[in-house]
Amino acid sequence: MFTLERLRALHAVAGHGSVAAAAAALHVTPSGVSQQLAKLEREAGQRLLEPRGRGVRLTRAGQLLAAHADRILAQVAAARSELDALREDIIGPLHVGAIPTTVHALLPAALTTLAARFPKLEVTLSEGEAERTLPAVVAGDLDVAVLESWDDLPTEIPAGTSRTVLFSESADLVLPSSHRLAHRKVVDLSEVDDIPWVAWSAGSGCHRWLVQALRAQGMEPTVNCTVGSYRTQLALVSGGLVAALLPRLAQDAMPDDVRVVATRPVLRRSIQAVWRTGSERAAIHAFVEALDAAAPTGK
Repeated sequence: MFTLERLRALHAVAGHGSVAAAAAALHVTPSGVSQQLAKLEREAGQRLLEPRGRGVRLTRAGQLLAAHADRILAQVAAARSELDALREDIIGPLHVGAIPTTVHALLPAALTTLAARFPKLEVTLSEGEAERTLPAVVAGDLDVAVLESWDDLPTEIPAGTSRTVLFSESADLVLPSSHRLAHRKVVDLSEVDDIPWVAWSAGSGCHRWLVQALRAQGMEPTVNCTVGSYRTQLALVSGGLVAALLPRLAQDAMPDDVRVVATRPVLRRSIQAVWRTGSERAAIHAFVEALDAAAPTGK
């Protein structure tokens, strides 16, 4: 009656929208998922799925049971995590993907803490934006993604995942010290209309965010530099070539000939950790706790 395997199959279909995608996420065959769902429908005595285009959608009964499955699987995962913690020996591997600012500012301290507490935990770290790391979490290729979500351009978190917000911070305007607005404490973004911009690499979420933030102030920004490094962006600002919007986490080593100015409106982002629901292991919780301890305060 409602075994975990069958509830997990329904939960995966609810999150991914098709039997094939659910099978890929669960690392089983589509026929295996179909068999589990057929047995679950017989046990429920009602249809749980119905065709929708090339995929399927849940019936009302399916939605009801999927909601219960979500809670049950979360409780089972929490029980497993607590049992693992009783062993006190958290082991790996643990695969993590993280945005560059956190790789530079948070991950060294967090990984040092983990290595000291859990020497058998083998963490593999790769740098990447949410557009790459979130699909990898859903596919099971990464255990945790550390990403950003801007208030005015939120990152869409996929179904079937859980998240925790580690902290929030603002981004500031960074200008060459010779710029006419560099002496100000606060600047309306709409005033910065006489200098090109440097943005993150073209096609990235950070690039889209900068362009959207400036367009929201009635500007059509000229972005003549796209660079996948905040440190390199600062070097270009230092040369008097461009302006930049820089999160405070990336403001640890500022050149002498740049000025940091608060913006109006305030631009804020949250740093979040995301993992697959139902995959919670003690290792994931230990990693998130270490990240939380390394996170700055008062941003």
